[in-house]
Amino acid sequence: MECCNFTVTPKIRNFGLAVVAQIQQSDFEERHLSELQDSRLLELCLKLNIINEDGFFFLDQCRDVRNNFSAAHPTMGTVNDREFTTFLNRCVRYALADSSSPKGVDIGSFISAVKGPRFNLNQCNIWIERLQETHDAQRQMLLNMVHGIYCDPATPEPSRLNSLDICHGLKDQLTSTVRSELINNHSEYVAKGLEDKHVASLQFFEKLGLLGILNESEQHTVFSRAIDRLWNAHNGMNNFYNEAPFAERLLELSQQGAIPETVQEQFVQTVGSCRTGNGYGVANNAVSYYNKIIQGFSPREIATLIRSAGDNSNPLGRRIRNYSSCKRNFKSLLNLIDASSVPSGVKTAYDQFIR
Repeated sequence: MECCNFTVTPKIRNFGLAVVAQIQQSDFEERHLSELQDSRLLELCLKLNIINEDGFFFLDQCRDVRNNFSAAHPTMGTVNDREFTTFLNRCVRYALADSSSPKGVDIGSFISAVKGPRFNLNQCNIWIERLQETHDAQRQMLLNMVHGIYCDPATPEPSRLNSLDICHGLKDQLTSTVRSELINNHSEYVAKGLEDKHVASLQFFEKLGLLGILNESEQHTVFSRAIDRLWNAHNGMNNFYNEAPFAERLLELSQQGAIPETVQEQFVQTVGSCRTGNGYGVANNAVSYYNKIIQGFSPREIATLIRSAGDNSNPLGRRIRNYSSCKRNFKSLLNLIDASSVPSGVKTAYDQFIR
């Protein structure tokens, strides 16, 4: 009945005694492992996430049964065959039958690698693989650390890029718990007024394509800034050469989810105006980005676009009215939209522009 020591000790050993020492923040060697009482072994396995709470509860019950009824201890009585079968089933189900035996990640080595020179492909893949093989709790802790490294203003750019590489590689394994912790860290920057870290954190979510998990206020901030920067580039010197990077960034943002309602009109009017161009033409190297954005317009955004085109109080309407080239460009723009997607409320205006 030596269930606990026999089943969980190899799992701890496989996890890595050096990593356990880092988590425990104290020496932990083979002799410490062999000297631990079974109750402490189970508590350590729970802390390392090698067993879950159910496993801990039932294996701890098995430990009590062993202590009270085995030949190695003063017995309180005897167990019948049914009770013994239950005992064995629990040992098998919560320990022996669980083939997973996660390997711990050396925290010090991992942080040193992230903060070191730029990852090469093999190095990056090795660290991603190690994080995939460890348990959820440690992976969550290390990803929080990576987020903190990225948001630290003192972090050099290679380390920030290393942080993004790790998170990109684990993007499909970002559980709801991990995402919740990242949001909590982000919110702490806001609560403490750490503006530089807050801005960096917004960039972190944007680069990973995770803007959708931020609240609408945060999404509004990111979209509003991107739209303003595109509009400033469009109205600035050499706009035909400078617009493309800003248009590309706005396209990437728009592909991460629905545009916040609070910034939707500004978004539609800016993209429509830039794609329609001014009296001198359009930024040809940005047109492909505008086209992709427009093809992804929702029916509500299509309606906003058409209404704006007929309203002389905004730049899009004024350009269409005053420049024949802009009117032709707008008609070309509307050809990107499927007619069946045009809401009935603006169908008459759409037909007038398209003919």
